[in-house]
Amino acid sequence: MELTLPPKVTERAYSRLHEIGAGESGKALRIAVEGGGCSGFQYDISLDDPAEGDLVLDGPDGVERVVIDEVSLPFLANAVIDFTEELIGARFVIDNPNATSSCGCGTSFSM
Repeated sequence: MELTLPPKVTERAYSRLHEIGAGESGKALRIAVEGGGCSGFQYDISLDDPAEGDLVLDGPDGVERVVIDEVSLPFLANAVIDFTEELIGARFVIDNPNATSSCGCGTSFSM
């Protein structure tokens, strides 16, 4: 898998990071891909410190950041990281064009 375009982060996702004070605390939203889940791969989304080798995607104000480790990066080429609020809850979501299928909850996918 080659990285054609880095993932894109929506304004809504950066806005949510701002609301929870992630940037002020020095934390970034970490998106990682791990083996597991009901479809073969799963997303691990957490607040974390950026590490050496991470791709850092800065928000419009330069305070909020999203980080992706170099192992996960090829799995997220051209993906869109967003934040959604629905009746069942609010969460960060990933629209990943590389996924050939995903589970109902959206946290697990196959390629």
